[in-house]
Amino acid sequence: MSERSPEAVKKIIPFAKDTYAPPAKDLYAPPPKDIPFAHKRDAAKRDAANVKRDVGNDGDPVDRSGQAIVALLQQAAETASGNCDRAMDLAHKLSMQLRVAEERVRELESDMRHYQDRAQRAEERAQRAEKWLVRIYKDVEEKFFEEKKAAPEQR
Repeated sequence: MSERSPEAVKKIIPFAKDTYAPPAKDLYAPPPKDIPFAHKRDAAKRDAANVKRDVGNDGDPVDRSGQAIVALLQQAAETASGNCDRAMDLAHKLSMQLRVAEERVRELESDMRHYQDRAQRAEERAQRAEKWLVRIYKDVEEKFFEEKKAAPEQR
């Protein structure tokens, strides 16, 4: 919540007492018509409320202060509504981004499982190939080198 200067408080709530006494003409000034961070779509509502409020400016201080309080409450409600709308929009946007990210994670996990399966099959094939190489090596040794060792002994 923002802090207001004593002059701003006097403009919004004309009968508020403080050590800074404003000039007599500003004593019962209506609240400011511009609202910080307000959307343009709220301007028409605010203008209509200001017209209604300004019609009864000749009443007593209680009426004017009541109108000022109601105007501040309306301003707070509009600001809160705008903040809520922005928060909902942001939440929706983030929710959509989260769904996209979750879907991407699922795709990547599926790809990972696929490549792990391929790597496992490739390793199994490599082990079978190694066994075949060992068998072939032994067969070559037995057929070619055993006969040569046996042949010189027979002479």
